[in-house]
Amino acid sequence: MVATAGDEASGQASERAHVRPRAIARWLFVVAALIVAMVVVGGITRLTESGLSITRWQPVTGTIPPLSHAQWQAEFDHYRQIDQYAAVHAGMTLAEFKGIFFWEYSHRLLGRLIGLVFFVPLVWFWVRRQIPAGFHLKLVLLLALGGLQGVFGWLMVRSGLQPGMIEVAPGWLATHLLTALFTLAAIVWVALDLLALANSPSARAARLTGLGAATGLVLGIQLLYGALMAGLRAGLVTDQWPLMNGALWPGPTQRDESLSHALFADPAIVHFIHRWWAWVTVAALVWLARKVRKTARPASVAIHSAFGTQIVLGIAVVMAGVPIWLAALHQLVGALVVVATAWGAHELGRQA
Repeated sequence: MVATAGDEASGQASERAHVRPRAIARWLFVVAALIVAMVVVGGITRLTESGLSITRWQPVTGTIPPLSHAQWQAEFDHYRQIDQYAAVHAGMTLAEFKGIFFWEYSHRLLGRLIGLVFFVPLVWFWVRRQIPAGFHLKLVLLLALGGLQGVFGWLMVRSGLQPGMIEVAPGWLATHLLTALFTLAAIVWVALDLLALANSPSARAARLTGLGAATGLVLGIQLLYGALMAGLRAGLVTDQWPLMNGALWPGPTQRDESLSHALFADPAIVHFIHRWWAWVTVAALVWLARKVRKTARPASVAIHSAFGTQIVLGIAVVMAGVPIWLAALHQLVGALVVVATAWGAHELGRQA
């Protein structure tokens, strides 16, 4: 029996009736919110010198924290074997160790929670055939990005466990953070595509425009230097703004540095680049916001609000001597800048 055009159209309509793009978008926004929280907790973990307190990677058994005094002592003994203990936390008591353990454990536990919150609903929507056509591979790739983020997190920690190291390698820290923020932007983008589809079954996925890509690249460079600032503790180079210890140009901290070392490993130069590249980033974000102002005013307002707040916080962090709460707030708003930028670039891509 030959299927008629009417039968085919009826089948397609029935398939569309089962998909739930709005529900999937809401789920992705929940995952995005958890990633923002993860970025903040990760920042606090770095600022409190807590990242190396757990010296082993146990994805399953590590979910359960030490419960007895003997288990706590064993974890503490593992930590006292690495170089950071003698250099940074020598003489630390078991009670003090529990304090830094809390932040690293919370960071890893939140990572596991994000993986669970992503994987279980993905399977549910997939089995029930509620994922719209064209989104299956995108969701799998987002899941893979999350897994890659976990691997980078362990490689970052392992870099700090090597002999002679008292903290994680700044390069691995930057890789870990940038992957998280890229994943955040990608999740927001796909969620916005799904919302558009929920509002109009004929809606097409937004495309990345030249302006959107350029703005993302400029912002990415700023985020890279923000991560290097954290890894090198470059925020402590000076407590002045706009000058740095009485001068506009701080100069290298060592003589005869290579160009790559000066650009990516010299705390003063990294700090200088981060504070002044911020204005290039502002220019790019203003341009993006103006392009979407008429058709997507909320996105434009979000971009302006996010980067304006971030600039003020960045200056305040430096002038206040990098207090933990203010630095964590700066990192939170940085993640929100990424969300707002993804929103603006997506709106621009829908117009193209």
